[in-house]
Amino acid sequence: MKNDTLTAVEGIEVGHFTDRANNTGCTVILPEGGAVAGVDVRGGAPGTYGTDTLQPLNLVTKVHGIVLTGGSAFGLDTVTGVRRFLQEKAVGFNSGYGLVPIVCGAVIFDLGLNPSRNFPGASSGYEACMNSSNKPVEEGCVGAGTGATVGKLLRLDRAMKGGLGSCCIRGAKGLKVGALAVANPFGDVVDPLSGKILAGVRTEDGRNFSNAGKLIQKMDVLFGFPDGSNTVLGVVITNATFNKTQLTKIAQMAHDGIARCVVPSHTMYDGDTVFALSTEKLEGFEVSIVGALAAEALALAIVRAIKKATRCGDIPASRDLVGG
Repeated sequence: MKNDTLTAVEGIEVGHFTDRANNTGCTVILPEGGAVAGVDVRGGAPGTYGTDTLQPLNLVTKVHGIVLTGGSAFGLDTVTGVRRFLQEKAVGFNSGYGLVPIVCGAVIFDLGLNPSRNFPGASSGYEACMNSSNKPVEEGCVGAGTGATVGKLLRLDRAMKGGLGSCCIRGAKGLKVGALAVANPFGDVVDPLSGKILAGVRTEDGRNFSNAGKLIQKMDVLFGFPDGSNTVLGVVITNATFNKTQLTKIAQMAHDGIARCVVPSHTMYDGDTVFALSTEKLEGFEVSIVGALAAEALALAIVRAIKKATRCGDIPASRDLVGG
């Protein structure tokens, strides 16, 4: 079977830790030997780790692991497990006093589906690394997408199930641009081609869509959830060669993929964050070309996250309302 997910980019492995009992988990992305990286944070309520490292003015150029996790801020403990795994593999930045693995991460808020207080921790991050491979990425309600939900504008009882999706676009001369997304916004997710709602705020009877865009037209304030309870996380990776500054621009352009299919996006209640990485296998590609493909890939990954999600208790998935 042809691999059309993020791991179609050579040198990339992805692994999940999935805790179905507590509706949470984490996902790791491990580039072989590290990868040059940039990041762009657009949401007003981000939960991130190590993103300052990726700013173009700062010293380190390569990241050795990316962690996307549930558990809100508590889930950032997963980074410790990923760093321990990489240390055991002798992977890291040469500090002159030993190798220090550079690990960055971002969280989603999934506490609404996890009242247990059992959050992904260091052992979860380590287990996700142990599960990593270059096989096609498992999608749906797995890893960081296990507890993801969509359409929380009118609280969780009117929401739907989100998840994790991935894809890879192939361009000219062997170019690859892959994406992985965790879809957990408070707004609707729409098909960017047709504009039809795939998942989102449901009507009071739970059988149809309320349409978040139209609901907002009638509001003066948003209510029903705390800051930071929503987020779309994305990782885009290309085999084209770029530096940190260029990858930061690609991460910025990739956010357009979120805007195309999440309504509304980049709000004060979302922590929308996109990482962009390069495995430096191909030369001669322009930032604008890869950035445009990264936006397309991220949009496709978000749509796949929604279509592959499954029901969680009383919270239906897209397939329960629209089929497919």
